[in-house]
Amino acid sequence: MRARVVALAGVLLATGCGSGSGAPSSNVPGTLQALSRAPGLKTVALTPGDGDFSPGPVRFSFLVVADDGRLVQKPKAQVWIARGFRQKPYGRATARLESVGVPGTSEAPDVPAVYVAHLRAPSPGTYWVLAKPQGATIAGLGNLVVRPHTYSPAVGANAPRSSTPTLASTHGRLGPLTTSMHPDRALYENSVAQELAAHRPFVVVFATPKFCTSRTCGPVVDVVSHVRKQFARSGVGFIHVEVYDHNDPSRGYNRWMRRWNLQSEPWVFLVGRDGRIKAKFEGSVSADELKSAVESQLVA
Repeated sequence: MRARVVALAGVLLATGCGSGSGAPSSNVPGTLQALSRAPGLKTVALTPGDGDFSPGPVRFSFLVVADDGRLVQKPKAQVWIARGFRQKPYGRATARLESVGVPGTSEAPDVPAVYVAHLRAPSPGTYWVLAKPQGATIAGLGNLVVRPHTYSPAVGANAPRSSTPTLASTHGRLGPLTTSMHPDRALYENSVAQELAAHRPFVVVFATPKFCTSRTCGPVVDVVSHVRKQFARSGVGFIHVEVYDHNDPSRGYNRWMRRWNLQSEPWVFLVGRDGRIKAKFEGSVSADELKSAVESQLVA
């Protein structure tokens, strides 16, 4: 996330989108520009939590961070999306804070919660997003880049058949399978290929608890483990796959990440009995979000 903050800040400065910039005559009422320059409102660069988007429904997670590094975390935020900064928004949504990690299980994360908004991007292109936490005098402004196709496997596509590592392949040793400080053995019993062959619905998370590179990625495996326990009798499988070759960041992403064409981590995918991807989450996902998705997409 930190790298994305710097990049977006550069975009905003280059286009003159900071609060109070630009000629008043260009501030056309009703545009995203006008909304971002409302009296008493300060605009900062939005901090996105994901970035692999294609046309259609978009789950967009983000933070609003003040200049002093303070997180702005009101329960809800109003979000507008437009084709351009000086254009009127074509969509509006309410983002809600979703918890990061599992209380009592995960180490206290730097970020306790992230905003999640459900938007729609009808075609490829660069969109502008403005997010204003309710009751705050600060708003986040940034871009959402939509490509013709995602890098990651699309919802509806066949899940790549992968013989991911299991306890059987490591002769019962957990060390090679996970960097988690409190591993859940049930996440390493079956591989993706085994679940696909058995025609069982499953959840697979690609993440590295020890070496995660964003402020919110570490607890995702804890979230998957927590939700797994709630569906212990459902017949839904749950799998964790580490992301680095031999769990060493200096060696780059492992073959499982390359097989799924993943450019970042963490990722969580829900795969149905037919072997097709039913839902996916990039970056942080809350236990409530994942539980709801499993109930609606995988439990008969």
